[in-house]
Parts: sequence; structure tokens; C-alpha cells
Amino acid sequence: MFQSFFPNPKLFFISFALWALACVLGWYLVIQDFGPNLSLGSLFGVYFPEALTEGADATAQAAFQGAQSTALDIWLYQYMFACYAIFVGAWIAYGGQKWAKWSVLGSALIVFITWFQVQVSVMLNEWYGTFYDLIQKALGEPNSIPLTDYYAELSTVAVIILVAITVSVLSNFFISHYVFRWRTAMTSYYTSKWNKVRHIEGASQRIQEDTMRFASIVEGLGVSLLRSLMTLIAFLPILWGLSGYVKELPFIGEVPQALVFVAIIWSIFGTALLALAGIKLPGLEFKNQRVEAAYRKELVYGEDHADRANPITLNELFDNVRKNYFRLYANYLYFNIVRYGYLNVGQFVPLIVLAPSIIAGAFTLGVMQRVMNAFNQVENSFQYLINSWTTIVELLSIYKRLKAFEAAIDENEVNMELPNNH
Repeated sequence: MFQSFFPNPKLFFISFALWALACVLGWYLVIQDFGPNLSLGSLFGVYFPEALTEGADATAQAAFQGAQSTALDIWLYQYMFACYAIFVGAWIAYGGQKWAKWSVLGSALIVFITWFQVQVSVMLNEWYGTFYDLIQKALGEPNSIPLTDYYAELSTVAVIILVAITVSVLSNFFISHYVFRWRTAMTSYYTSKWNKVRHIEGASQRIQEDTMRFASIVEGLGVSLLRSLMTLIAFLPILWGLSGYVKELPFIGEVPQALVFVAIIWSIFGTALLALAGIKLPGLEFKNQRVEAAYRKELVYGEDHADRANPITLNELFDNVRKNYFRLYANYLYFNIVRYGYLNVGQFVPLIVLAPSIIAGAFTLGVMQRVMNAFNQVENSFQYLINSWTTIVELLSIYKRLKAFEAAIDENEVNMELPNNH
């Protein structure tokens, strides 16, 4: 599943995780401070601003923050390019794998795109804050905001959305090719063993269907996991800062960093609850594929042999299918009760948490929008397992089938080699 596409999969993924962690920690602990000395942004007219003099007014401080943020972003892109170049270059040079350009370079591109989309979410979060403050002023003081200012603010988000749409479309196009290359690698490996596996039950389905589904689901879940981690890295500091507006929680009282505290506790509670409710689903999905495969196999034999697929046998096999589906339906019933109940209640958690601060008028409408959006982003990131549970169940089922298929391949190869060893 992995060896056919990735060079030395275990080492590749472990090295990726460690390298990513080292790069992230390096940026926050050391590297960003070297920007004024090492950044090439000056070649494009982007400079780190001089330190403000003591007592600078609000306008000067805002200009300083804007210039500092832009210069730091440019320096971050340079640092990321260097990190990517080192990792990708090393694995392509020393990986020694046929599909390394797709698996290594393609994976790196997907990771970067995922990070970029998270940054777009951060920009939108800031825009919503500014825009809703503008709306609050317009509603509180009629005719205080010219219509041109309103449309000008809307036009700024149009640029962000246009970039986001373009990146998403191109990303989906590339990922489709990436997934198909992965399927091609697995298919090539399995078909090279066809003479040894053609008698394994469901061999054709494993090669024709499960390879594509496995590659597609793993890619989707992997990207979702990366997006969740990157969203946490991007939005936790934002939520941490915004928690300064929320001094008190309902029924509890004052809690330091209340928004972060509630997001983490609520997400952990939901993850544990959903995992408990869906604990039986992976096994039932796996068994479901087995009974379906047995029923389908008998029907296929019946096309060529008159003594196969008789009504009694088919009814017995279909009865197994029916029983397993009914067990699945029953398990999904209470799983979905828990899942949808939790997710719908979760929509109102930020409003409940913010209630004392809203009543006290502790912030503007724009700040409230930033708080709500940042809270939801962090909460959704912590809820990765909740949002992906049914897909994970499907993946576990496919993984078990392909793992059993590969075990049968290995066993057949061992059995064929045994006579030669005596």
C-alpha cells in the first residue's frame, strides 16, 4: 500500500514529522528574529521597519505593525522554501524510488497548499473583524459611512476569495492526479503478483476498487489532519489573544484564557464520546465487505457454471448480507444520534461562553466575529476525529482487506519458495 509509492515509508513519514516539528519550533524560537539580517525581501522593496520611538501615536504604531507583518511574511516564505528544498531534495536524491517525484515532491506541494489555505482563513478572520466593526458603526450612526467605503471594504475580500478559489481548483486538479499515480503504483505491484493471487477471494476487487479508494481516502484524511494541525498553529495564538476580551465564563466565573480552555475541553469530550459510540463500526464494515464479496463471488461463478448460484445458496449468502447491514444500521443509529446531537449543540457553545461579555458590552461586533470564527476554527481542528470518524471507519475496513490480501501474497510466495529450499 505504501511501499509501492513512497520511498522507505516508515522512515519517510517519521522524518517528515520530525523535520516539520523542528522547522516550526525553529521558526518561533530562533529563525524569525534573523529576518532583518537575512531576508531577501529588500530586493523587492520590502524592509523590516525601524523600531518606533517612545510615545509614538496610534497611526505610527499601526503603520509599524503593518510593515513588520508584511516583512515577516516574506521572510517566512523564504524560510519555508529552504525547509522544503532540503527535505525534498534529500529524499529525491537518496530515496531511490520510482515514484519519488510524485510521492515526495507531490506530498510537499500538498502540504504547502494546505498551509496556504489556512493562511487565507486567517486573513478572512481579520477581514470579518474589520468589516463587522464598519457595519456596527454604520448601524449605530446612520449615514456615517459613505457607500464607497462600504464597497471598498467588500472589494478587499474579493481579492482574497479569488486567490482562494484559484488555489482550491488547481489543488483539486493536482490531487486527483496524485491519487491516481498512487493507485497506479499499487496496481502495478499487485498485478505483478497476479499469478500468485488470482485464486484469493476478492482479488479482482482488491486491485480494481480498493487501491483507488485507499489512496483517495488516505490522501483526504492526511490533508484534513495537516489542515487541523496547521489551523491550530495559526489560530490558537489568535484565540489566546482574543481571550483577553472574555474574563468570565457562565456558571464558573473567571477563568484564565477562557476561550482556549472551553475549546479544548469541549473537543476532548466530543472526541471521547464519538469514539465510544462508534467503537464497533470498523469491525462491522470489514465484515460487511466479506459477506458482500462472498455473495458477489457466487453470482460470478453462476454466470459460467450451471451448478453454482442456486437459489438456496444465494438466499443463505444474502441473508448474511442482510443481517450485517441491519447491525450496521443499528450501530449507526445511536452513533449518529450522538454525533449530530454533539455537533448541533456545539454551534451554540461560543454564544453561551460569550454571554457575560456580550451583556457587559466588553467588545465590538467585529471583535465578536473574530472570536466566534477563531473559536470555531480551533474547535473544528480539535474535532478532527469527530468530523472524520465515518471516513476513518471506511479506511480501516479497506486497510484490513488490503493487509489480508498482502498477507496472502506473502504466504503464497513463501509456499512457492519452500520446495526450492529443500
